[in-house]
Amino acid sequence: MLDTAGVATLFADEMKTHHGKLRGKAADAQAAQQALQKAANEITEQYDVQRKAAHSLLNAWQSKANPAFERDSAKFGRDLKVTAQASRHGAQVVGEVTDALAGRHQATGKLLDEFIAKARRLIDAGYLLARNGSPAALLLAIGDVADLAGKYLKESSGHLKNAREEMQEAARRLRALQKELGHDGVADHGRTGKHQAHVRHRQHEQHKKHQQHHGKTTVSHSKKVDKILDHARHNLGFHEGPNNRNKWGPTGQPWCAYFATSMWRSAGVDIPKYGFTGDVYKWGQRHHLAYDRGAIAHNARPGDTILFGDGPSWGHSHHIGIIEKVEGNKITTIEGNADDQVERITYTLPKDLHRFYGGVHPK
Repeated sequence: MLDTAGVATLFADEMKTHHGKLRGKAADAQAAQQALQKAANEITEQYDVQRKAAHSLLNAWQSKANPAFERDSAKFGRDLKVTAQASRHGAQVVGEVTDALAGRHQATGKLLDEFIAKARRLIDAGYLLARNGSPAALLLAIGDVADLAGKYLKESSGHLKNAREEMQEAARRLRALQKELGHDGVADHGRTGKHQAHVRHRQHEQHKKHQQHHGKTTVSHSKKVDKILDHARHNLGFHEGPNNRNKWGPTGQPWCAYFATSMWRSAGVDIPKYGFTGDVYKWGQRHHLAYDRGAIAHNARPGDTILFGDGPSWGHSHHIGIIEKVEGNKITTIEGNADDQVERITYTLPKDLHRFYGGVHPK
C-alpha cells in the first residue's frame, strides 16, 4: 500500500521550514516583549522606592544642601520614569510584531495542512487509477502535486518575506525610540535644544509649502478620502469590550491609533498599522505629509489624521482622530477609543487648538 501521506509531506518540506522559522521568530519576539515589560515594571518599582526614600530623608534632615539634593533627586526620579515609559513603549512595538508573527505562523500552518490534504487526494486518485490499469495516472498525479506545491510555496514565502519586513519596521521604530530617549534629556542634554529647533524649522517649512497666497489650501475630496470617511462612519458607535478588546488592535492596549491607521489602510493608504499615535505623525514627516499646530487652521482637511498632545514623542502624543469635515472654524472628527468607543466630536478653533500638535494628510 502506497504511503500517500508520506509522499505528500515530501513536497511540503520547504513550507515546513517556513512554518518553523516563523514559529521561532514569534517565540523570540514574545520573549523580548516580556523582557521589556518586566524591565518597565522593575524600573517603576525602583522609581517609587527612590521617591519615598528621598521624601523621608528630606523630612528628617534639615540642611542647606536640601534644595540641591531635592533637585537632583527629582531629576533622577524623572529619568527613571522616562526610562520606564520607553521600556513600555518598546514592549508595545515588539508586541505588535509578535502578534503579526504569530498570525503568520498560524496562517502557514493552515497552508501546510491544506496542501497535504489536497496532495493526498490527488495521489490517492492517481494510485487508484494506476491499480485499475492506467499506469501513467500516478505520474500525472505526482506532477499535479508538484504544481500545487509551487503555488502554496509562493504563498508561504510571502508570509516569511512580510514577516521580515515587519521585523525591520519594528527595529526601525525601536532605534527611533532609543534616539528620542537621548533627545528627551536622559542620555544627551546638549543636543535637545538643537533637535527641537531643527524640528520647529522643518515644521515651519512644511507649513509654508501647504499654504497658498490666500492663506488656505483647498483640496477636493479624492476617492481615497471618501473611502476613509465611509469606513470610519460605518464604525460609529462601536464600543470596546472588556480590557480594551476591539476589532483593530490587540486586547489590553489603547486602540485609537490602530483604528485610525486601519481606516487609512482599508482605503489604500500605504501605512503600517501603528499602535502609538506619535508614529503616525513621524510617518507623515518622513513622507512630507505632516503639518504642525500652527498650520492646522489652514491645512486641516477631511481624511487627515489629527494628533492630540504636545508632540510626537512618547509621553507627549496622547490620542488621534480622523477629520470628517472642516466648516469655518469647526473641525469634526471620528475617533476610536474616545470614551471607549468610536465617536464623532466637533472642536472649535482657536479655543480647542491647544489640544492638538499637528495633523497628517493621507498619501
